[in-house]
Amino acid sequence: MRLIAPFHKKLRLMMRGHRQTFSLLQEKIDHSGQYVWFHAASLGEFEQARPLMEAVRRDHPEYKILLTFFSPSGYEVRKDYPLADLVCYLPFDTKRNVKRFLDLANPKIAIFIKYEFWYNYVHESYLRQIPFYLVSAVFRPNQIFFKKNGLRYGKMLRYYTHFFVQDEASAQLLKDHHLHQVSIAGDTRIDRVIRIQEEARKLPLIDKFTGMNDLVFIAGSSWAPDEDIFIDYFNRHPAMKLIVAPHEIHESHLAEIEQKLQRPCIRYSKATEDNVMQQDCLIIDCFGLLSSIYRYGDVGYIGGGFGVGIHNLAEAAVYGIPVIFGPNYAKFREAHGLIRHGGGFSIDGGEAFNQQMNLFMQDPSARGKAGEKAKEYIFGNAGATNKIMQYLSL
Repeated sequence: MRLIAPFHKKLRLMMRGHRQTFSLLQEKIDHSGQYVWFHAASLGEFEQARPLMEAVRRDHPEYKILLTFFSPSGYEVRKDYPLADLVCYLPFDTKRNVKRFLDLANPKIAIFIKYEFWYNYVHESYLRQIPFYLVSAVFRPNQIFFKKNGLRYGKMLRYYTHFFVQDEASAQLLKDHHLHQVSIAGDTRIDRVIRIQEEARKLPLIDKFTGMNDLVFIAGSSWAPDEDIFIDYFNRHPAMKLIVAPHEIHESHLAEIEQKLQRPCIRYSKATEDNVMQQDCLIIDCFGLLSSIYRYGDVGYIGGGFGVGIHNLAEAAVYGIPVIFGPNYAKFREAHGLIRHGGGFSIDGGEAFNQQMNLFMQDPSARGKAGEKAKEYIFGNAGATNKIMQYLSL
């Protein structure tokens, strides 16, 4: 990583942040305070940790909060998060780093999010009798912990104080391997999106854009393969309005989207309440609006399903709109749940997308029923934060 860092922006940020971590801890840690330590790999995991941090701050103000990140995409966005007393990078998982970090931070408990498995941090915390929890976790049989050649990794799981998993399959898998310190709590991200929905911002520009009777299709966190599919459909259906919030908003990608569009479009940064009403497509070229924009939609499309995996389904489904996504959703519990419940729809290409959208365009009652099912699933899976907080008994 040191060799590559001069040529890679994210790695440069990470290496610089790692160099500053110990001096930051030495300077700012309150040695008389008791810290609850949260660790999130990146921004998505931060959103899962956030309801728990809010609960700790609300119910246990006597504790301080230490928040660590692995990725710059999390740290750089949330390094000034106001509910945390101290935010820094997590040093690499070497024995020397781990001992130095724990000597300085001396956390009361450690709460790691979902997929963060660091052997030395877990083992050293176990030796120091620091309770170590994994929340919103999902386990699958093909993970290395459960393979014959992964005995060392499997041993690591025994050092955790407790696992809060999302589903019965994960709990049973752990129990089958003689790990009984497990509870089915669900996903704290659900609690987070419900809070976001309750606090959703009113956006006058979006209100003006969607003010007519056309069906409003919102594509969130989209990539080029997603855009090829829904933009083709949009170009051929004038009774539909489109809002695109791409995953990457650099100039070349925004220009690529504009080239694919054959109907009037405008970027959010250039829109006014007057000119936006003459447009058929609105391109969101800034961050921080998507979670509030979904409230204006009739159908949602969540990107990433033709690549590494779909993004945040719950963020759209909480508003009671059906969600469509690509085929790569096997590792995403919410996708399976929404499909079973009738509020989520996976497509494997343009033809399947066209069929699904034709149904939603031609049958508003089917669209409305699917949206109700999506919202019903989200609210039916709320409450993970309270379950975890009751167990922790801070």
